[in-house]
Amino acid sequence: MNKPIMAKATAVWLVDNTTLSFKQIGDFCGLHELEVQGIADGDVAAGVKGFDPVVNNQLTEDEIKKAEGNPAHVLKLKFNAAAVGEEKRRGPRYTPLSKRQDRPASILWLVKFHPELSDGQISALVGTTKPTIQTIRERTHWNINNITPIDPVALGLCKQSELDAAVQKANAKKAREGGVMSDDERMKLVSTETSLAMDPEARMPTAISGLETFSLSEDEDKPERRYDAESLFNLPAGGGDDDDEDDEDDKGRRRR
Repeated sequence: MNKPIMAKATAVWLVDNTTLSFKQIGDFCGLHELEVQGIADGDVAAGVKGFDPVVNNQLTEDEIKKAEGNPAHVLKLKFNAAAVGEEKRRGPRYTPLSKRQDRPASILWLVKFHPELSDGQISALVGTTKPTIQTIRERTHWNINNITPIDPVALGLCKQSELDAAVQKANAKKAREGGVMSDDERMKLVSTETSLAMDPEARMPTAISGLETFSLSEDEDKPERRYDAESLFNLPAGGGDDDDEDDEDDKGRRRR
């Protein structure tokens, strides 16, 4: 159930101006029954000025009278401006001034590590405009050489759950379109929680020429080949005698 604005101040007013039970006031204001009793005893919310819910269009006098006559009646909020919430705005979200200088770094990070995200999704995540994203994609931003990619979650520009939701949405869209994704793209499209839970897979390098013909298994049709010292070094028979004759010729030349 929605709660009134300035709940504790509203409870102070109801305690002072009505005969409602502590439970009724507590349920309406989102407080514990003992906390409302503490307000009545002066131990809680001392010095808090009461907030009239009737004048502020949150309760009607008829509703209060009905509740006073029936202790089991639950007060119903008439109107709560704070509970209505802000309407979903179109375009980028508001980014505090202190964090606006970090947006290019987060955009570069998203473009680099999540290229599947659309400009609209990036704009919604970090609160920027599509022309800015385009300049970073094309590396025509005026400060592109000094921008270091930084995770927008680490910068506090968005929540991890929001980033994961955007990635999952991009994953579903790409799957519907039937696009073929590489292993790296598939890893980028899963959420952080899913990625951390996955078992690491051994990967073989693919940039080595001729690796596609390499196999760790031996051909069963070929006989097993055994090697010894003579076959490995291919020593000729009687090689020792020739070496002795060469040594004697060298000695004869030195004597001359």
